[in-house]
Amino acid sequence: MTLAPNRSAALQVRPAASARPVLFLVGMVLLATSGMMLLPMLVDLYYGNRDWCAYAFSATLSAAIGSTLVRNRRKSLRAGLTLRQAFMLTPLSWFSVAAVSATPFFLADYGSVSGNLANAFFESVSGITTTGATVISGLEGAPPGMLLWRALLQWMGGIGIIATAIAILPALGIGGMQLFRTESSDRSEKAMPRVRQITLVICSVYLGLTVFAALVYWLAGMKPFDAVAHALTSVATGGYSTSDGSFGTWEANGIQWFATAFMLAGSIPFVLYVRFVAGDRRAFWDRQVRSLLMFLALVILLLGSWLALSGQYALEPAFRHAAFNVVSVVSTTGYATVDYTLWGNAAVAVFFGLTFIGGCTGSTSGGIKIFRFEVMAVMLKAHFLRLIYPNGVFPRTYGNRRLDDDVVGSVVAFLTVFFLCYFVLTVLLMALGLDFLTSASGAATALANVGPGLGEIIGPAGNFSSLPDGAKWLLSIGMMLGRLELFTVLILFVPRFWR
Repeated sequence: MTLAPNRSAALQVRPAASARPVLFLVGMVLLATSGMMLLPMLVDLYYGNRDWCAYAFSATLSAAIGSTLVRNRRKSLRAGLTLRQAFMLTPLSWFSVAAVSATPFFLADYGSVSGNLANAFFESVSGITTTGATVISGLEGAPPGMLLWRALLQWMGGIGIIATAIAILPALGIGGMQLFRTESSDRSEKAMPRVRQITLVICSVYLGLTVFAALVYWLAGMKPFDAVAHALTSVATGGYSTSDGSFGTWEANGIQWFATAFMLAGSIPFVLYVRFVAGDRRAFWDRQVRSLLMFLALVILLLGSWLALSGQYALEPAFRHAAFNVVSVVSTTGYATVDYTLWGNAAVAVFFGLTFIGGCTGSTSGGIKIFRFEVMAVMLKAHFLRLIYPNGVFPRTYGNRRLDDDVVGSVVAFLTVFFLCYFVLTVLLMALGLDFLTSASGAATALANVGPGLGEIIGPAGNFSSLPDGAKWLLSIGMMLGRLELFTVLILFVPRFWR
């Protein structure tokens, strides 16, 4: 899928872009979703759980809607999509998948999602956006089909956001993503000329990492089903677990260290895997990756040392818990080994700040993304130098590339809108009667797609089930906004977009 090469021409020639290609692609996505629903259906059938009917009905519904859109809206896509169509496609496809994926939760006969539309939609959106916030408790006794469906949702969302971040968002120029238009296409296409080859390698790497993670978890002591479920959500940096205790349930044989490595692997741009497979052995020596690793190492070193020196843990557990939970929050996975809010107020403040960071662009992680902080650092450095040397010329560069004004402006606009949305969402949650810590951390974890918040209610040891339905709908919107980089959704509410 490509965008029309000339943005302005696309908008001028076709001001009312046809929705046919968009609906056709949405139909294809729904057909794929219906196929994925057959897996939990088969699992429940195997275990004799009657919830298989919920997945059978949901798969049929999704297939019916998808096939109708494909049959009635079929149109050649060889000319690519216009800018307007691309903006329409992204939120429409994600919201459509979230809606049909909520159906088996709603029809299931277990937990708070059963018969509750707000809970079912919240769980579905949290899954497909790889956020990992949940309203379901008693996961150890949940039907295996439900546990697998939660994991599959996150796995699909992970590969979905990789495709979106590589193919669509850079071309739309959202939040500075255009900075990676050349990096995610030119370099890769020189090594592998066909886009189809790039897509195949990315999907192969994604699947390979998932299979490898499942084998490692199984050999480290997990049961096969738990190993598969956690592999699906680790590489996707999603965070759904099959246990209320998350990874705190499994501690032996270095399994938490392995999980830390897989979460980190999902936080690296998958285009770099393509370049590595194509023969570039220095592919991972990338500015974003180096910055992310240095930042994580510094935070883990300081936090681990403090936990050990304060006597809360011995040396190895201190650094293991610090590394796991820091990587989990920064990568926006959302697993936990312990309730880190019990480490003290300073730790709560640290993890609150880490919630916003995020991994690299083109990865499965959410958050603001590390490159945007780097761009802001470059801007601040140039600004201070101009204050000291008013007549000096200080070019703004990122790596070996000059930062154009449109990239800088896009990053500033993104950060402004992000924190404006964060403020509004926090206030709205407080208006529903939630306390400040729950509201502030809930808004942050939704927009950054992290998962657990802070406090007794939605912290690592709790979940979101006790929140009012209104708060769940607001947080669902927040999760989708954060996953789609804000502007992709918000621009649809600008009247001029439809003229």
